[in-house]
Amino acid sequence: MIKVSLNGYGTIGKRVANAIFLQPDMKLIGIAKTSPNYEALVAQKMGYRIFVPENSIKSFEENGIKIAGTIEDMIKESDIIVDATPNGVGAKYKEIYQKFSKKAIFQGGEKANVAEVSFSALCNYDEAVNKNYIRVVSCNTTGLLRTICTINSISKVEKVRATVVRRAADPKEVKKGPINSLVADPVSVPSHHAKDVNTVLKDLDIVSMAVIAPTTLMHIHLLNITLKSQVSKEDIINKFLETPRIVLVSRKSDITSTAEIIEVARDLGRLRNDIPEVVVFEDSIYVKDHEVFLMYGVHQESIVVPENIDAIRASMNLASREESIKMTNATLGIRSGYLI
Repeated sequence: MIKVSLNGYGTIGKRVANAIFLQPDMKLIGIAKTSPNYEALVAQKMGYRIFVPENSIKSFEENGIKIAGTIEDMIKESDIIVDATPNGVGAKYKEIYQKFSKKAIFQGGEKANVAEVSFSALCNYDEAVNKNYIRVVSCNTTGLLRTICTINSISKVEKVRATVVRRAADPKEVKKGPINSLVADPVSVPSHHAKDVNTVLKDLDIVSMAVIAPTTLMHIHLLNITLKSQVSKEDIINKFLETPRIVLVSRKSDITSTAEIIEVARDLGRLRNDIPEVVVFEDSIYVKDHEVFLMYGVHQESIVVPENIDAIRASMNLASREESIKMTNATLGIRSGYLI
């Protein structure tokens, strides 16, 4: 059993902690928190061991939260740490991981140079095998890479033009906006999403633009992909149907929005209403000569969770790409085919 700890217990961290707990080849050592907020109380209810900075022990104990030790204690006890701290904080913690000769998985909010490789399971699992420091790319980049690498397996992708409609905030982030506006993000082109894709697919010709929308549910991507050889719409659909972590929304389901996708997750009883799959609108797939057009949804809170689990296995060389993806999908209930 690989001993894994979780440094940071927010939107991504709490989901990765739960996923680690479900893996047959991993043991969750505990989670690290810096403030005794409601998430720390929930972690205690979940039975997780909680580790904190040394100067925060008193404040946690005053709030009735039992402490298992300091964050350094947790790191020493672990084989590998998943760092889900806020953007930029992981790079500072890297020094501590190195001090104790521990491997670490970072998130997409960190700069690419924090790690030896940026990671997407369907694209470059083998490149990450035995690496000490791996960066799981962001939610939007994960969605782009899954889709691009899947289509690339049918015909070589020569060019991608992407428009990303981003959610403004996660549902719990009550202090963020925009409220009544669409915001160019950023005004400059390409947006950072294309640059992040190039940390994995280094030679890909990709340009992206992004807009922030006043919603908290999901992102929507609109892609225009140029292929080396012509394919049919049926070729694209069939490939998506057989690819793990991609699901299709068919016309007969009558689903045309992110709200309805989340409602399906609720109705299916999914934990936290999560949709870790890329959700492709089947009717949006359009092929003209060597060009493919499509739209899909990305659930920003959960799409990177299976990637973190696979990154752990790659770093520790626990399983092949196919074995890891199969195990992760089975334990987390991740599907292929049609959403419903």
